[in-house]
Amino acid sequence: MKNIRNFSIIAHIDHGKSTLSDRILELTNTIESRKMQAQVLDSMELERERGITIKMQPVRVKYIIPDDKKNNFEYKEYYLNLIDTPGHVDFTYEVSRSLAAVEGAILLVDATQGIQAQTIANVYLAMDQNLEIIPVVNKVDLPNARVDEVKAEICELLGVDKSEILEVSGKTGFGVDNLLQKIIEIIPEPNHSNLNSLDKPFRALIFDSTFDSYKGVIASVRIFDGVINRADPIKFLAKKQETEALEVGIFNPNQFRTDRLEAGMIGYIATGLKEVENVRVGDTIAIRKDDIVVEPLAEYIEPTPVVYASIFVETAEDYPTLRDGLNKMKLSDSSLFFEPESKEVLGKGFRCGFLGMLHLEIITERLKREYELDLVISTPSVSYTIFKTNGEKEIIYSATDFPEQTKIEKVMEPWVKLEIMTPTEYIGGVMDIIQKRRGEFINTKYITEERAVIEYNVPLSKIIVDFYDALKSSTSGYASVNYEPIEYRDAEVVKMNILVAGEEVEALSQIVYKDESAEEGKRIVHKLKNSLSREQYSIPIQASIGGNIIARETLSAFRKDVTAKLYGGDRTRKDKLLKKQKAGKKRLADKAKIHIPKQVYLDVLKRQ
Repeated sequence: MKNIRNFSIIAHIDHGKSTLSDRILELTNTIESRKMQAQVLDSMELERERGITIKMQPVRVKYIIPDDKKNNFEYKEYYLNLIDTPGHVDFTYEVSRSLAAVEGAILLVDATQGIQAQTIANVYLAMDQNLEIIPVVNKVDLPNARVDEVKAEICELLGVDKSEILEVSGKTGFGVDNLLQKIIEIIPEPNHSNLNSLDKPFRALIFDSTFDSYKGVIASVRIFDGVINRADPIKFLAKKQETEALEVGIFNPNQFRTDRLEAGMIGYIATGLKEVENVRVGDTIAIRKDDIVVEPLAEYIEPTPVVYASIFVETAEDYPTLRDGLNKMKLSDSSLFFEPESKEVLGKGFRCGFLGMLHLEIITERLKREYELDLVISTPSVSYTIFKTNGEKEIIYSATDFPEQTKIEKVMEPWVKLEIMTPTEYIGGVMDIIQKRRGEFINTKYITEERAVIEYNVPLSKIIVDFYDALKSSTSGYASVNYEPIEYRDAEVVKMNILVAGEEVEALSQIVYKDESAEEGKRIVHKLKNSLSREQYSIPIQASIGGNIIARETLSAFRKDVTAKLYGGDRTRKDKLLKKQKAGKKRLADKAKIHIPKQVYLDVLKRQ
């Protein structure tokens, strides 16, 4: 174990984590030059398209100390286990899982952008795990790099000396060799406080997992104690599931089969299990022997979804495919929550919980691509806690479950703490956007003369739909956001029903703020009027709260000119035909049932 180092690369989105990983793989000859490509650890097509990391990716590299340096090191060869992590706030859970499997972290900061909101959040995550942090300024080769200024920001954040901060270029490879040597010097060896762990019974922590049709569930693990060989009997302590290790190996960066894994190493175990719910991220894998009792390792904190949306398929035949797709995605993304749901108009589907809007977007896009599904997705919402007059407490996720107003004592909604890092010239615009979303100002901190962090408390429901677009637009794309849930607070919200031709359309009901209900009602009925097709009779479209109509539009009827063939005669002939037409339209309106196509639901649910 003395020549093993385990570390993660953490940074704000687009600060160069994956590019630096590329240079490390290239410098250590882990990947042949002819197979080298940009973002080699971002194996998902969606990651390459968007230029972001969605899934953490572990890889083991062998680093040989240069001859002129080897006297300063205990060994000539070292094995470095690197985990490349996502940078977006929605995937913070991925970062926290990777940090629990390592002893150190490289904190990467873009020399052109400096410290951003997610940089600070990642530092706190690493500190919570008591990791050794190596501060690094990346992209120093760019002409607009502000190396000295950024170093000063890092010193302020970490309380380190400028001489401890390394300079690298993930693009050119400058400084990467020095970084690898610094990793060996500073990051401690695995289990440095427990050097006899090889003699203990096997015990490993699952930090990620995938599904293979032939090998079953493949668990990515960090071995804390003992040794695991191929075909050894194993058990999962949380689910009490027993099986054997069909295959063990390391990431190189693809799965590379080995005969065994030892304490301190990061690798994978193919379990052969076909039920994805039996392998849970955060669970402990242990050796299965009757005479050995193994204590579970500390589990990760279960993530709590903050955004909920319902997902339905266009055709009922695709429902089993949607269910299987969500099950397999849940395996590698334990932050995804879903449960069956059924609506009269949209059919069978699932109510899903996500960590944010990007998380929702990525999951739905993967379902469309990987399983070739045509999806119908409801408008995102948050969870509300309802306290009823009879003393009962209920958590609801959609307006469909909202009880009658007379039965409600109070409603509570989730609030979050927002940290927005922005150039000082945009502070006024940013504050205006948040205050319009019922934000509660806390503080403004100036990192430098040109950049500040604005802190607000704000209802989660006000930032989950179009907040990021509005913020990026008002700051020319220079602002960055981090948020964390803080508490539930009382909310003056009501259920707004939508009626078409006098009949309530449950799927279009929404939970809205009482003082914003009239404006929101006008928006929905106006959109419905523009989306629905006209009939032979007029259709009233209404928004109501507790029986009171707060907004109305009327979709006018088609009118056939029944008097077109009349020539001459007095007025009573025309009136007779028009009266007959009017009576026919009334009979139609009384008997007809309005069918609302799925596309109309989608048009109405869009905010813009």
